[in-house]
Amino acid sequence: MILLQSPSRFLLQILQDRVLSTPDKGMDIDCHTVEFDDVRYHIQFSMRNPKVMVLSVSLPVPPPEAVFYDGLPFGAIEAIKAAYGAVVQILDPPKDGFNLTMKINLTKLPTDEEQRHAILVKLASIREVVLGAPLKVFLKHLGTKTVAPDMDQLAAVVHRPNESFFISPQVDKVTIVYPMRFQDSIDIVLATSFLQEFVEARRTAALSNAPSCMWSATPPLEMKGAPANALTANAGFVTFVVFPRHVEGKKLDKTVWSLLTFHAYVSYHVKCSEGFMHTRMRRRVESLIQALDRAKPDVEKAKLLQGRSFKRLSLKEGRNSSNS
Repeated sequence: MILLQSPSRFLLQILQDRVLSTPDKGMDIDCHTVEFDDVRYHIQFSMRNPKVMVLSVSLPVPPPEAVFYDGLPFGAIEAIKAAYGAVVQILDPPKDGFNLTMKINLTKLPTDEEQRHAILVKLASIREVVLGAPLKVFLKHLGTKTVAPDMDQLAAVVHRPNESFFISPQVDKVTIVYPMRFQDSIDIVLATSFLQEFVEARRTAALSNAPSCMWSATPPLEMKGAPANALTANAGFVTFVVFPRHVEGKKLDKTVWSLLTFHAYVSYHVKCSEGFMHTRMRRRVESLIQALDRAKPDVEKAKLLQGRSFKRLSLKEGRNSSNS
């Protein structure tokens, strides 16, 4: 099993290199990078101001049921301000083709090395800050055992292009439902089997404190009121129930990221399983071919015996020779 990391390694490396570089040795940077689930970054540095970075972020295309405000999930602006403070300035409007453009002033980073590194990691985790903002709002209220005001009883949060998962908040728990969809027929079969085993593994004693997990082929009751297009899923529906103990202290960020990337987590392991089976099948075929090669009779060839050569005769040739 593998857990996806929140910081973008590419983005973090560029930030660290720029912080450590001397101003007179800086260079212009203008590059694009893409992460899973169609999250794109545009990174720009200029020699005229080498300690200022312009970062543009493009998010997955939201489905109709997901609520966006000015191109961003609800709560995203407040989450950015809370996470970065004076280090980041949000530019309005963003660059064409992007949902968010920020100006990052690296001269305003903390002087303490540990704090500075923490801010850089948080900057590289902009995906989690923006896309996870709605989920974090609900889970923060769960930590105080309240319900977020002016929020629907069933909220949709985008996590993949044209796909979302659903949140049903209550005072003492938050229920999260994932419609699991895959395009490839083999992926559908593997994902269904994987998810059923995933639910069974949750029932072991070692995972008794983890959020409860359920799988069903039909939409759960929490999906009542969801749009019709959200009620179809070829790999079933996965439901997590999160309680206040799961969002205490530092557990909040980990829980948000794990829930936000659950579909990507499943997709990764489905593809790994498929690749492993293909490898095993190829090795099995190779071993069968080798066995068949060993079973083939030797080609007819001359052998020397006491200075004379002989040739292996067939049964019919042997009878004709003896008769003569």
